[in-house]
Amino acid sequence: MKTIQFREAVCEAMSEEMRRDEAIYLMGEEVAEYNGAYKASKGMLDEFGPDRVIDTPISELGFAGIAIGSAMNGNRPIVEYMTFNFSLVGIDQIINNAAKIRQMSGGQFNCPIVFRGPTASAGQLGATHSQAFESWFANTPGLKVIVPSNPADAKGLLKSAIRDDDPVIFMESEQMYGDKGEVPEGEYLIPIGVADVKREGSDVTIVSFGKIIKEAYAAAEELEKDGISCEIIDLRTVRPLDINTVIESVKKTNRLVILEEAWPFGNVSTEITFQVQEKAFDYLDAPIIKINTADTPAPYSPVLLKEWIPNSNDVVKAVKKVLYR
Repeated sequence: MKTIQFREAVCEAMSEEMRRDEAIYLMGEEVAEYNGAYKASKGMLDEFGPDRVIDTPISELGFAGIAIGSAMNGNRPIVEYMTFNFSLVGIDQIINNAAKIRQMSGGQFNCPIVFRGPTASAGQLGATHSQAFESWFANTPGLKVIVPSNPADAKGLLKSAIRDDDPVIFMESEQMYGDKGEVPEGEYLIPIGVADVKREGSDVTIVSFGKIIKEAYAAAEELEKDGISCEIIDLRTVRPLDINTVIESVKKTNRLVILEEAWPFGNVSTEITFQVQEKAFDYLDAPIIKINTADTPAPYSPVLLKEWIPNSNDVVKAVKKVLYR
């Protein structure tokens, strides 16, 4: 094992796959000359050259369409968005072309493409740069949606995403690029659609994904002082959703708290709540609690932002509520 930053894990995954397959290339704003807006493509221009690491204009609709057409003709592009908030400019290409072309062509075309970049809040960036889009893309048949929470998962899942023959949305966080973690040496892949039990426990199941799962870890440490044992599941992949891992945990703990950095209406935690109640209702000893952001656009004020984003105290309160109600 070696310890590297999240951004380095992303860079390693892309570089290793580009060495393996010449059909793979990277394109996006500032990915080449600037080494990436968050330095996730550092050194790649020097190694692979401007034909495979391509700086684009500020035109998400244009370069998304170019990449999708390229994928339909045998290439395997990686498209980096500076933030998924900017992907809305090109979302027609993602939803109506990348996601649908295999079905609409009767299987004559596939679209092996990865759209990657940061999602959700990164601090004081304002409402138009702070939205979580996981549930938007997960709502689209034909797309796979991955949201890793640590460097090891990021590398293994990104390599799997690049090799996948369908379009994959790969979501990161600006506040995680500097996170360090142990990553296996050598070649490894993590299968898409498999959740991971990050912490074994017996009293309550906490399900989360992405950077906000750190609040679950902090809460579990605090709750352990009170003799409360928390099982933490990292979904890693939002679509396909590994609901079976969640249900097996609920059958053991009989209680479920879901932590997600997204608005409370119609999100991933809403879908998990429905599926668990449909498939494992008799195992629940308390109503499911889901913890989300406030139902407003993200504030800019640091004081308000702190209240808007879920934190470990919210998780502690939710766990005690399902245990002692």
